[in-house]
Amino acid sequence: MGVLESNARHDSRANERAGLSFMLKMSDVALAGKRVVIREDFNVPMHDGRITDDSRLRAALPTINAAVSAGAKVMLLSHLGRPTEGKFDPRYSLEPVAQALSDLLGLPVRFESDWTDGVESPAGGVVLCENVRFLTGEKANDENLSLRLAALADVFVNDAFATAHRAQSSTYGIAEFAPVACAGPLLAAELEALGAALCDPARPLVAIVGGAKVSTKLSLLESLSEKVDQLIVGGGIANTFLKAAGFNIGKSLCEDSMLATAARLLDRGCIPLPSDLVCGKSFDPNTPARVVASDGVGDDDMIMDIGPQSAAKFAEYLKAACTIVWNGPLGVFEFDQFANGTKVLAEAIAESCAYSIAGGGDTTAATTKFNVADRISYISTGGGAFLEFLEGKTLPAVVILEQRASAAN
Repeated sequence: MGVLESNARHDSRANERAGLSFMLKMSDVALAGKRVVIREDFNVPMHDGRITDDSRLRAALPTINAAVSAGAKVMLLSHLGRPTEGKFDPRYSLEPVAQALSDLLGLPVRFESDWTDGVESPAGGVVLCENVRFLTGEKANDENLSLRLAALADVFVNDAFATAHRAQSSTYGIAEFAPVACAGPLLAAELEALGAALCDPARPLVAIVGGAKVSTKLSLLESLSEKVDQLIVGGGIANTFLKAAGFNIGKSLCEDSMLATAARLLDRGCIPLPSDLVCGKSFDPNTPARVVASDGVGDDDMIMDIGPQSAAKFAEYLKAACTIVWNGPLGVFEFDQFANGTKVLAEAIAESCAYSIAGGGDTTAATTKFNVADRISYISTGGGAFLEFLEGKTLPAVVILEQRASAAN
């Protein structure tokens, strides 16, 4: 392992807090003159070929700059969207990302559409390769493809936490076969932040879980209900719990097949139900809002948010918390008349002294809408990976990095 710096040591105490075993970090590796393949997450929203939100690109800049400054020959890999595997589709080309990265980095980023047989790049140069999902075998983690990708690298760096729950050629297979495989700064920061929130949290630990369906977050609810001091539920999930507790929820979104499960989780005693609700007659941005007691929902009402009394009560839990995990809004926050519950809790998290971590697309949108993003301790870049970590599942792309580091020692 001649590429390792002689004084490279991973912070074992940080690993213990994060619940992780030894993992080599990019900062532990000598990169000068090396072909460094970095898997990033550049799955950015696009409209008519233009990037509408470059936050994922900006999140990757420190990693790319560090590799460039170290004199690496940098190759960037990413997916974009869900194209048909093996077929080029211009709607999912990463070429616009190359120009955006060039502007953000202030240096040329060369785009390569045909790259799997090798790409020449000078030390300190950056190449962005075309969408890995155009490659046949990427999703299936095809061994032949993984070997071809690994042959491009002296050092493979996984910096894409958002894809860490997928065992694919550009996330797992390449890490299995590359001469050196390590975690990038963004991936390592995500894992340490999540570990601090869940593996050995300061208590009280309060979690907020919103969303449409209990079934899609059942594993998360099961896992958190065994770890937290309070589990606040919102959105359609809360409706199912309310009905399981015997409340009329009118024509609100609900999963009747999950009522027995919701009742069982309620019996654990950590899920407080709202005492008041905000209802509307239809799912419409112009429908009038009406605050009612939880036992006052009419048959033609739709529950769209928690009420002000409940928001204040839940905010008190957050103010007393030492650790907060947030995934999902409390109501239909996109409509201003039903945004108060999410707004109150977002502001309570921002004002809390607790260590707070938030993740998920709607949650990130809410932190932006209510101007609290800079007062959340950590905002995860992952969606599915964030949820699977919270559920206690192993992340394949992380496991292979741990295995490689363990085998090297």
